[in-house]
Amino acid sequence: MKEVRIGIQGMTCAACVARVERGLQKVEGVERAQVSLATEQACIAYDPEKVSPALLVAKIEEAGYKPLVAELELAITGMTCAACAGRVERALQKTEGVLKASVNLATERASIQYLPALTGPAQLKRAVREAGYGVLEAQRTDVEREAREREVASLRQAFTFAYYFSLPLFLLAMLPMLWMPAHMFLHSLAPEGVWNWVMLALATPVQFGPGLRFYRHGFAALRAGSPDMNSLVMLGTSAAYFYSLAVVLFPQVFPPQARHVYFEAAAVVITLVLLGKYLEAIAKGRASEAMKKLLGLQARTARVLRDQAELEVPLDEVRVGDLVVVRPGEKIPVDGVVVSGHSYVDESMLTGEPLPVAKSEGAKVVGGTLNQNGTLTFRATAVGEGTVLAQIIRLVEQAQATKPPIQNLADRVVAVFMPVVLVIAALTAGVWLVFGGENALTLALVNTVAVLIIACPCAMGLATPTSLMVGMGKAAQMGVLFRSGEALQTLQEACIVAFDKTGTLTKGRPELTDFETLNLDRAEVLRLLASLEQKSEHPIAQAIVRAARAQGLELLEPLDFRALPGLGVSGQVAHYRVEVGSEGYMAQLGISVAPFAPQARLLAEQGKTPLYAAINGQLAAVLAVADSIKEEAPSALQALHRLGFRVAMITGDNRLTAQAIARQLGIDQVLAEVLPQGKAQAVEQLKRSGAKVVFVGDGLNDAPALAQADVGLAIGTGTDVAVETADVILISGDLRGVPNAIALGRATLRNIRLNLFWAFAYNALLIPVAAGVLYPFTGWLLSPMLAGAAMGLSSLFVLSNALRLRSFRAPLGSWVEARAGKPVPQV
Repeated sequence: MKEVRIGIQGMTCAACVARVERGLQKVEGVERAQVSLATEQACIAYDPEKVSPALLVAKIEEAGYKPLVAELELAITGMTCAACAGRVERALQKTEGVLKASVNLATERASIQYLPALTGPAQLKRAVREAGYGVLEAQRTDVEREAREREVASLRQAFTFAYYFSLPLFLLAMLPMLWMPAHMFLHSLAPEGVWNWVMLALATPVQFGPGLRFYRHGFAALRAGSPDMNSLVMLGTSAAYFYSLAVVLFPQVFPPQARHVYFEAAAVVITLVLLGKYLEAIAKGRASEAMKKLLGLQARTARVLRDQAELEVPLDEVRVGDLVVVRPGEKIPVDGVVVSGHSYVDESMLTGEPLPVAKSEGAKVVGGTLNQNGTLTFRATAVGEGTVLAQIIRLVEQAQATKPPIQNLADRVVAVFMPVVLVIAALTAGVWLVFGGENALTLALVNTVAVLIIACPCAMGLATPTSLMVGMGKAAQMGVLFRSGEALQTLQEACIVAFDKTGTLTKGRPELTDFETLNLDRAEVLRLLASLEQKSEHPIAQAIVRAARAQGLELLEPLDFRALPGLGVSGQVAHYRVEVGSEGYMAQLGISVAPFAPQARLLAEQGKTPLYAAINGQLAAVLAVADSIKEEAPSALQALHRLGFRVAMITGDNRLTAQAIARQLGIDQVLAEVLPQGKAQAVEQLKRSGAKVVFVGDGLNDAPALAQADVGLAIGTGTDVAVETADVILISGDLRGVPNAIALGRATLRNIRLNLFWAFAYNALLIPVAAGVLYPFTGWLLSPMLAGAAMGLSSLFVLSNALRLRSFRAPLGSWVEARAGKPVPQV
């Protein structure tokens, strides 16, 4: 099963989203299809054996929308005949994601249509080179920016055209009704029939010029049995226009009181809807600003050492293993490991950490970060889609495309909304025709058109995805990556935040602080223990080894090394059988630790972890290691308490040690002496209280607990497994990201709820008004023109409300604000 994201243009409301989703889900081989109105993307899981990306693109087109297909022109070198052109063409067509490729031998250019989510200029150029020819490109940001600019320009042009025809039409129709001198003046110039022809001449270019787009999409939607905003605008304006046209052409057919034309209503509604769509397109561009900034971090070129010379090459020509030189002030182009040089690198754009990080030989550097004051030479370890930046972009995009559970309500409503609207419109027409008196025809027409225009569910379709898009983007700027919208919603519903201790609340680099033996040579016992522990990668083992080496002890090579996770280690060192571990491990071995009971209790009360060593089956020593608490941990936990959370700690440490740390940090609940395999059960135990649980961890052994929790939150500096398992990732490893992520989740959900409330309330309140419910009591009717303006305003309100999340201030804002207020460095 593979997954592909395809950009889609032309969707205007939730009904469009539902139509595309239904169309894609009907394709054999498609397992799942999710479409977001805000990101204008479809995320499709499909079986490549049964369906191709080209077929998916065709299905989107069939539904009446335009898939975002990138086009690229490459200048090809080395072709000498038609066979060469055919070879290049076949190589390109075999590349996954390529929809069409044609090569012109005369111009030596290849024209390629491809899905930017599946392939890119780098892969296409590589395909050409591998076919034996020489090669160009346009970055993905350029493709999307150009598509957005084309859409905005098209809407601006359409609105401007409609405006210049609608304004005189509006004045011609409305002024005489509002100001009698104008009425008298016009009638002194020409009879009413002539002015009707003038209005027809002004309205027709709008109806079939800029208004043609509503016919094009509206008919397609109706044919598919899934009417959308375009269908409603098309039906509403067509009713007003063609009724007026009939009055102009055949006035004798209508009773005198019904010989009124509504050209201005049709034209002004089209103009206002276009204005709304134009402003909406601009706002959508702002909503995806965070993603643009991430994409903008990518360097375009790299300086690579080849044949003892520095060559500046396009980014996609950098290979793993290349030596890359970065000068002061330049962006790091790809991921790598420093081989020479010393400098400070600003990683704030990826991690949220405001302070530059020192880099020297052996340090890892990440593409997209900014080298500051020294020259670095590093060996590339990941390029293209394999870089950390590319993975972050992919994660943010996937999260933005997912739907939180709260969206289900909107989806269910939208599924029945449009048919219901059409029924209401038909009822409106019928009721007014029957009970409208002598103006029945006029009232039926005006109110039906108003219902059709105002009922568009644009705001419903935008309510959730726009807030998600802005919220996820803001989170990425703060160094917090959400894997899905569901994680964001569940995070703010949780009541308990449980932390792993070592490496999460503490620095994960314990030091040997206490060491006592039972009348044995202290140095010799430490040498035996360190010799055994050097085979272990556990932080405690490394602390013992560091202590031994600090004393200049020469370590021996152990034999038969065994590690028992959560208990201890054993092995043969020289002539001795050595065992090191917890009290529980000693108990398993049948070794009493009673001789060290007073020391062990004292150590544990100090927050240290007492461990025991046995040599040849006899208790030999007690030792303690202490792991210092991260500086930001107290403030992070205090912030969680202020947010109303209960804080728990799950640790393998003995109870006294764990409680000592809990007292220092104000932790409410401690689950101590939990073996690694028991952490998931510990999380389950917390969940039995009925509360949703967030688990924060970093290690390989935390992966089951991260998966078991309602939301798993991994420290980004942890193991790959933990990061892969988690629902939320803190890139920087700063614990203040936990309360900040939760607070942002809450703010985003509040924003979504407000949007949904507005979207539902808008339609629930104004559809009856548009149908004329108030007319019998107050004489009020909603003009179709006002209905069009209200529809546009509802979408703008939702978008503007979502954009407010850009100014979100984190509760622990010191590092976040420093980051947020810092412009993305440009080279």
